[in-house]
Amino acid sequence: MKHISVMTPCYNEEGNVKNIYEAVKMEFEKLPQYTYEHIFIDNYSTDQTRRILRELAAQDKNVKVIFNARNFGPNRSGSYGMLQGTGDALICIVCDLQDPPEMIPQFLEKWEEGYKVVLGQKKKSKENILMFQVRKLYYRIMNWLSDTPQYEGVTGYGLFDKEVLETIGWMDDPDPYIRGLVPELGYRTYLLAYIQNKRQFGKSSYNFNKYFDFAITGVTHVSRKPLRIATMLGFIMSGISFFTAFLYLIMKLIWWDRFAMGTAPILIGIFLLASIQLAFIGVIGEYVGAILTRVTKRPMVVEEERINF
Repeated sequence: MKHISVMTPCYNEEGNVKNIYEAVKMEFEKLPQYTYEHIFIDNYSTDQTRRILRELAAQDKNVKVIFNARNFGPNRSGSYGMLQGTGDALICIVCDLQDPPEMIPQFLEKWEEGYKVVLGQKKKSKENILMFQVRKLYYRIMNWLSDTPQYEGVTGYGLFDKEVLETIGWMDDPDPYIRGLVPELGYRTYLLAYIQNKRQFGKSSYNFNKYFDFAITGVTHVSRKPLRIATMLGFIMSGISFFTAFLYLIMKLIWWDRFAMGTAPILIGIFLLASIQLAFIGVIGEYVGAILTRVTKRPMVVEEERINF
């Protein structure tokens, strides 16, 4: 009998954690051919989430809980939780029920057909339409920047074979960008279209800073194209600057008394070049930061406690 791990990251989800537990349990009651474990990794919640998780773990030994020693961010915490599964495959599903647990049988069906990765792909969403369009734009930018084609509308919700997880763990990346790793690794993948639901209870802990941090992590993990753009733009701007300077010199020599150089073009040029330099120093800094994270061998997560393992 095959054993399936389900992993749910959570942070301040007191209104949702019981619902996702019951929804997953209900799906596996329809699948007697599988045994399962439901791993919750709590990213240092400050509400009643931890108490509820202890109660669930006490009444159901299929529930396994990891309490983080502090908030390590959603990407690191979720990635660490994925690597703790003991099943033949692992299904990632968020706590807020925006991603439907009813798709679990479909994930398993495609996995049994031989696919190593089966991912949910958002085609529509019941969330704020502006946020949905912003996300679509982000996916397109990532696809353009990436060295390998990326999957649009994919958040990490889906199934990963044990072999895929072992490869990700072998890479020993303390802050992996898993949705970008999947197409790069080349495992046989199937995309299942779905409509994302509204969040049931509570408010998302994501804010602009977290979205921006996750976006930068994605760029630095899947592409070197920003560095190439910086190099090419440097050559182009150098050529334009040289040509402009040469043109001004010729015009001044020809119309010495009538052609006034003025300070405005000089100031504009200085500010333009300075802003471009500052932007690309920031790009280089992000890559240096990603390298620093790897070489300092920091752990993804430090655990405070684990239950039922």
